[in-house]
Amino acid sequence: MPSEIKLPSYAKATIILVLLFVITLVLFLVQGIIVPLIYSSIIAILLSPVLAAFVSMRFNRILAISLTLFVLVFMLVGMAFLLSSQMVQFSNSIPSLIIKFHDMMNYSESWASHYFHISTSKIDIWLVEKNLEILNSSSSLIGQTLIKNESGLFTLILIPIYIFLILLYQPLLIEFIHKLVNEHKYDDLKSVLTTTKKNIQSYLMGLLSETVIIFILYASSLMLLGIEYAMLLGFIGAILNVIRFIGGIFTMTLPFIIAFATKSFDYSLLVIVIYLLIKFIDMNLIVPRLVASKLQLNALISFLVVFAGGSIWGTHGMFLSIPLIAIVKVVFDHVDELKPWGFLLGNALPESKK
Repeated sequence: MPSEIKLPSYAKATIILVLLFVITLVLFLVQGIIVPLIYSSIIAILLSPVLAAFVSMRFNRILAISLTLFVLVFMLVGMAFLLSSQMVQFSNSIPSLIIKFHDMMNYSESWASHYFHISTSKIDIWLVEKNLEILNSSSSLIGQTLIKNESGLFTLILIPIYIFLILLYQPLLIEFIHKLVNEHKYDDLKSVLTTTKKNIQSYLMGLLSETVIIFILYASSLMLLGIEYAMLLGFIGAILNVIRFIGGIFTMTLPFIIAFATKSFDYSLLVIVIYLLIKFIDMNLIVPRLVASKLQLNALISFLVVFAGGSIWGTHGMFLSIPLIAIVKVVFDHVDELKPWGFLLGNALPESKK
């Protein structure tokens, strides 16, 4: 028997860094293929209990999958219908909001000129220069936006097809994974697959519950303040809240501007206070009970993977980074050689040694 080759630590570190670089490069280059597939896989995992319920009713598998997708589409269409009236009202009132925004800018200009002793002409020159910069950069962004919208529409069409095929061939995919490993590791593989599916389902259900609660808190708070488009703003805020650590910053921006433009500066300050209070409740009460406890990831890793995902796949990466790292942790926890890395990703602090 040949002796096992042991690499020095620096060689192992070099190999790991090279592998990480290659994986990151591949993920960036083929994101158009991988991102819709990951979305579809996660949604398919979430829909598995619904599919199992239809199958238990002795429906044909293809019919059961079709009914499952119908339930999903029905829910999405119902949500869009509830928000459609507010979206129409918001689009119709954009011209008046622009006028009010200009009035707000003129007031801010007068305020800055009075308190900071800056002439309004200098402020006007600075604003004109910034507007020219924005106009020059927007010409290139328009083409990029059109391309992204086309790819986004293609993705929306592709995802339901992926979901249908993944649910249809789920037994085949599982059996294929079983055939890749030795028989004596079959139990470990089964444990990994079961735990991964359970954790992702629990995480997504917890995330969905958190999103619904945040939507109710945001929308009801804005309604109590008399802010227009409360339902729409609450929905946008709840969706952006999914992006950890970053989404909350953008969540407050649009309600702040609308409250400032339609009400007063005092109302915009109230909006910020209420949003910060809801964010505090979310991070200290909702997330620990509904989301974080399902994944058992530490905050440092969550923070890093959100930024890493954003740098590779943009907004999609921010949304997908936490579920993907949760899958990686489950695999690490079930492979002896990788258990230290699974421990690093977790939130279990070691006991201090006296």
